[in-house]
Amino acid sequence: MAGVSDRPFRQVCRAFGAGLVITEMVSSKPELQDSAKSRRRQIDATDPEPRAVQLLGNDPNELAQAARQAVAQGAQLIDLNLGCPAKKVCKKAAGSALMAEPVLVEQLLRALVAAVDCPVTLKMRTGPTRAQKNAVEIARRAVDAGVQLISIHGRSRADQYTGEAEYDTIAEVVAAVPIPIFANGDITEVARARAVLEHTGAAGVMIGRGAFGRPWLFAELRALLTGQTAPPPPTVAERFDLLRQQIENIYQHYGESLGMRIARKHLGWYAPQLGSTEADRAVFNTLTSAAEQRDWLTRHASPHAHCRMPL
Repeated sequence: MAGVSDRPFRQVCRAFGAGLVITEMVSSKPELQDSAKSRRRQIDATDPEPRAVQLLGNDPNELAQAARQAVAQGAQLIDLNLGCPAKKVCKKAAGSALMAEPVLVEQLLRALVAAVDCPVTLKMRTGPTRAQKNAVEIARRAVDAGVQLISIHGRSRADQYTGEAEYDTIAEVVAAVPIPIFANGDITEVARARAVLEHTGAAGVMIGRGAFGRPWLFAELRALLTGQTAPPPPTVAERFDLLRQQIENIYQHYGESLGMRIARKHLGWYAPQLGSTEADRAVFNTLTSAAEQRDWLTRHASPHAHCRMPL
């Protein structure tokens, strides 16, 4: 979720009921710790609890030091990323590339658990390839190392984001280890979440791309998990208000220049939920100031001001 699960995005997800939100992955490389990008990704003591930081790396000492630094900044949970399939990450033997190195993974997790007093969790995939699924082995090693929760994306590293997620492997892990397992992958609606929970026996679900432009999905899922009636989806006018507030938070977090560019991708994710066309989005992407973006949002929201029904 690098480039997406920043503080403004986490804030809106928590507001809709997400039980745990995790930072964008932060590199454990010491030379990258003080970059502008890393500083923006750092946890803040004002973030809502529990404050969780996801680390990326393949060196036990570097990960341990990065974990201690994150805790000093306010982190209350440390998550190790074994899920990212991006080439620039995997070519450095990190992220999902580590699925092929179960012994090293255990060493990394032991170093993290020894370094901090807070819980350590793991995000991983099913294995290096579809033919080589070793999620059960890695999960068992993680439990031995002291990990307290595992989230599993139902694809292998080689799959990246192609095809459909499978949940049989997640069910095997649930049956094999005593700690909570969260299921992840292609969960974009309540019906799918219900089916995945029933199929896998997982303790919960982790949502990634399903929340892009639809953070109210968390309110629907929370209702499912707590046995309550799901709230109605927000109206178009409410969705515009939500997007405008999120974009204001983006400007504040990144500054106007970078914030404008980041706002464009969020408008793209919200567009189908707003009734906006590709042509509308193309115009928004040409705007050159925050004032112009605000004006665009106000003008396009205006026809929906008295709308009481969702799309």
